[in-house]
Amino acid sequence: MFEIRFHGRGGQGTVLLAKMIADVVLRAGRGECMAIPEFGVERRGAPVLAYARVSDRPIHVRTRIYEPDAVVVLDTAFADSPAVTAGLKKGGAIVLNTEEKSAALAARFPGFATRAVPAKRIALAHKLGSAASPVVNTAMCGAICAIFKLADEASLEAAIREAVPVKHDENAAAAKEAFELCSKEEAIHAAA
Repeated sequence: MFEIRFHGRGGQGTVLLAKMIADVVLRAGRGECMAIPEFGVERRGAPVLAYARVSDRPIHVRTRIYEPDAVVVLDTAFADSPAVTAGLKKGGAIVLNTEEKSAALAARFPGFATRAVPAKRIALAHKLGSAASPVVNTAMCGAICAIFKLADEASLEAAIREAVPVKHDENAAAAKEAFELCSKEEAIHAAA
């Protein structure tokens, strides 16, 4: 079983990202997948957690994920928070929305595999959100699918178009751009 924990802020689409990952995996026929939101008193800008499990067998565990294989961070403000690496398995992966290089992230997160994704830049190029509050979830979805080889581009596009309430073409294009970028470049920077 492959388990992912998502860190974001209310309004960035963190919970929807986990749901899109589940839908993409199911559409691609890559196994079973379950999205798990964690709700509290979320409001726009407040920290939000969500989880996804991917397995080639039926998934019976329905709890939050305490020891993920990967952590996805949508907001760079969380990057240095101890919560990001809390419980992350040794050698686990950190995928961060940032313009930094993956090698620079590896120096910040020794013992973990890292991957930088310029999701903010991609989202803004496709007019998803504002400079102050970019909506990066579809770009991160594309990146995650490429980095962890969870799905093909056609399944990704179909899931995005069905999941997003507005700007279907723009969201699909952002996901495709991130998918292609992360497919071409080194998938993940090896842990030091």
